[in-house]
Amino acid sequence: MSDLNNPCRFCSPREVTRRNELAYCERDRFPASPGHSLVMPLRHCANFFDLTSEEISACMELLTQERAAIDEEFGPDGYNVGVNVNTAGGQSIFHVHIHLIPRYAGDSQNPKGGVRQVIPGKAHYPSNS
Repeated sequence: MSDLNNPCRFCSPREVTRRNELAYCERDRFPASPGHSLVMPLRHCANFFDLTSEEISACMELLTQERAAIDEEFGPDGYNVGVNVNTAGGQSIFHVHIHLIPRYAGDSQNPKGGVRQVIPGKAHYPSNS
């Protein structure tokens, strides 16, 4: 899939942990935590919002399967699931990839707010409970 005109690393699946007709999964080469995995469409596509509904469904299927495998192998206490879209959203590899990041009790001093922590000062907010 990768060629000289498109040297995208994710267009050449490498250490695949699972795969279906439209997507594949591999462990992150620079994991944020043990088990950190990426799910990617096989088709080169830079923006998550340009995926077809079939590709999104295929990615979600693998995300669920990989979560089950990580549960069994690592036994995490929680997860973050995220997609970086465009440079302002933190995207540095312009092939859609969905991060599945296992979380472990004590891995963060205060995990409240989860993915909201990507913007400093926005993670902690009053709860309505």
